Amino acid sequence: MIGRFKEEPILKSPAEIEAMKEAGRVSAKVLRMVGDLVQPGVSTLELDSYVEELIRLEGATPAFKGYGGFPGSICSSPNDMVVHGIPSSTVILQEGDIISIDTGAVVDGWVGDNAWTYPVGEIDDEKKRLLEVTEQSMWAGIEAAQAGSHMGDIGHAVQTVAEAAGFGVVREYVGHGVGRDMHEMPNVPNYGRPGRGLRLEPGLVICIEPMINAGTYHVHGLDDGWAVVTDDGSPSAHFEKTIAVTEDGPVILTTE
Repeated sequence: MIGRFKEEPILKSPAEIEAMKEAGRVSAKVLRMVGDLVQPGVSTLELDSYVEELIRLEGATPAFKGYGGFPGSICSSPNDMVVHGIPSSTVILQEGDIISIDTGAVVDGWVGDNAWTYPVGEIDDEKKRLLEVTEQSMWAGIEAAQAGSHMGDIGHAVQTVAEAAGFGVVREYVGHGVGRDMHEMPNVPNYGRPGRGLRLEPGLVICIEPMINAGTYHVHGLDDGWAVVTDDGSPSAHFEKTIAVTEDGPVILTTE
């Protein structure tokens, strides 16, 4: 989830990073499990209810529900919706759709945050390629998150993969730091110049989350104050993992 930020990066100790893994595990588990439910005829509200129940069964709390007034436990964003879709009983998944599902869980005050874009049944070749490239761009960004490198190296890695495929990299929304608060500094753009920006230090915990459009990178918000869509109606994909920068390289915290 993209949103509101504290003023400066808060570095985490090795013990705190270890503690964050449980929130990450729950977030990753429910994201994987809800993906199995994605099929034609299912409403996004059904997906939301399922995720909330799963999170609470794990002894965790949904990170998104009530955050800034957001009503759901997931962000559910189909097709040309980039992020922050509000779950609804009237949004019914159709064959050929794609949908970004963003899940977050809080355990012992720590937040885990991740997202994945799923196909609904069989999808066309353009959407398949969009999902493949967006996921690849996320992994490239994660690999670039090395201690001593810079924030611009992450953005450049994501941007290079996406733009080489002819896709648009969203500028207005970015990844973020995460910890006790769901949104902390620093911003983590999906574009940038190598060697520029904040120097990455061990203990920095961030969400790397490419938002990649099949067409233009320009987006706009809808009247509900949350959902964001592409300007040209082209499909958009969104993948996200919470990672920690360490001396030994990036460690993914949202994993089972």
